[in-house]
Amino acid sequence: MAYHVYFCVLFFATAVHLVQTVPRIVNLSYKQNRDSMTWPGNPSYNFTQLYRGLENNHFAMPEHMGTHIDAPAHTVQGMWKTDQIPIENLYGAGVIINVKSKAATDPDYRVTVDDLLMWEKKYGEMPRRAVAIMNSGWSSKYPNITLVFGSPKPSNESSFHFPSWHEDAVTWLINKRQINAVGVDTPSTDYGMSSTFPCHTILGKNRVVGMENVANLDNVPESGSTIYIPVLNIADGSGGPARVFATYDDEPSKTNAAAMVTCFAIYLYLLAAVLMCNVL
Repeated sequence: MAYHVYFCVLFFATAVHLVQTVPRIVNLSYKQNRDSMTWPGNPSYNFTQLYRGLENNHFAMPEHMGTHIDAPAHTVQGMWKTDQIPIENLYGAGVIINVKSKAATDPDYRVTVDDLLMWEKKYGEMPRRAVAIMNSGWSSKYPNITLVFGSPKPSNESSFHFPSWHEDAVTWLINKRQINAVGVDTPSTDYGMSSTFPCHTILGKNRVVGMENVANLDNVPESGSTIYIPVLNIADGSGGPARVFATYDDEPSKTNAAAMVTCFAIYLYLLAAVLMCNVL
């Protein structure tokens, strides 16, 4: 009898685990194409069809275009090039800082230390070596270049208006939480009006990866995900395009709850059958 009861319990526990665990994967990258965002002065995206049938193409693009990373060497000489970034620095617990309401009324908004402390008040202390990304709601403006750069003249970088990080918040993340990467859903880890780019410099000096033009952040929980940053491994690179994505375990749905009830009913039926066999 003990064997049969053990089998029933094992069956039920396995079924409940399968029902409760619903992994989700979310793409956080824009497609690389002729609409991809890049800084003024960079060459445009070029795609040439070489063969059809047996498919083969040629493409050329700047390192810093569309969803991409900034390697520490991007702004600070002697720091890691793209191919030198340790693989363990290209993922971490997702920390999504939602400042959409603030950015909606102030396109020059910069994420503050207070924003970070508010996140921790809600979700607890950030994990070490996490990936922190600002969600300003800017993805709704893509791929309209004038809306994304916040300027009717997107070739004039002195006219830009878009949100990003304050250097004090970036410094806090590095010193207090040993962050792996800092990202934005806008074109730069410094806000549009910046002329000195302090966040870029701070990130570079501390060997922290920067991410720009991150997509689909509304589809990721503010806490509880893992974010991966698989960047093109460019030798001697200062950055590179990345297919950023997040994973997380979804909450059990109503369908899952119904399945759990069904599993429990099967468990009770099996247990009753075992007990009846032993009685007889």
